[in-house]
Amino acid sequence: MDKDKVMRRPALLVLVRHAESLRNEAKKGSTYFADDDARSKVVGIPDHKIDLTEAGWEHALRLGSKIRERFGVFDYAYTSGYLRTNRTREGILQAYTNEEREKIELRQRMQIRERDPGYTYDMTEEEVETNFPYLRKYWETFGGFMAAPPGGESLAQMCSRVELFLDMIFRTKPRQKVLVVTHGGTIRCFRALLEHWEYDQAEKWPPGQSPKNCGVTTYQFDPFTNRLELREYNEVLA
Repeated sequence: MDKDKVMRRPALLVLVRHAESLRNEAKKGSTYFADDDARSKVVGIPDHKIDLTEAGWEHALRLGSKIRERFGVFDYAYTSGYLRTNRTREGILQAYTNEEREKIELRQRMQIRERDPGYTYDMTEEEVETNFPYLRKYWETFGGFMAAPPGGESLAQMCSRVELFLDMIFRTKPRQKVLVVTHGGTIRCFRALLEHWEYDQAEKWPPGQSPKNCGVTTYQFDPFTNRLELREYNEVLA
């Protein structure tokens, strides 16, 4: 069987969650801010303009060496266009030589942006409880995949746009090595689509499975299944 004739997918798809951002640092893993003091450094900054912390930038630089060593030169390197994904990609590519970087096509696609958090974006836990008292019960009823935050979008809605991105790279990037620097919620959608998850599986990450900052998830084309198959998930290489 001629492998090139059946390969209608990228040869390699590497997903990287952005390095630690200022909001990651301020929220400390919580959905909402703990209090006014916690949000003071980032309040009023829109999501697409949130930068990395100094530690996050250093992590991206270290990751670059590991990425280059493990995967070599990519054909394409995509980001969501958000500052934190652009900066993470910039840090990763510092590990490559000028000649190598010239071979990598840099692209931005809005389809792989983070989930729209809606009106609760800058709220504390107390403010959410006060302004949206129904929200907890609504979330429990519909689950973390179907439920949408007030004014925001659900993961199910996100999957629709991530699917458009996947369709694009399937059609236009066969046999290519593709790097995608994106967001935690977006990675969940990639996995749900590529691995054909049922709704129940997509509702929440199992304990300890949430995407880590600079976590690397790898899919490789399998000529026997004619699909991109998961090889590693959420590896922290640096």
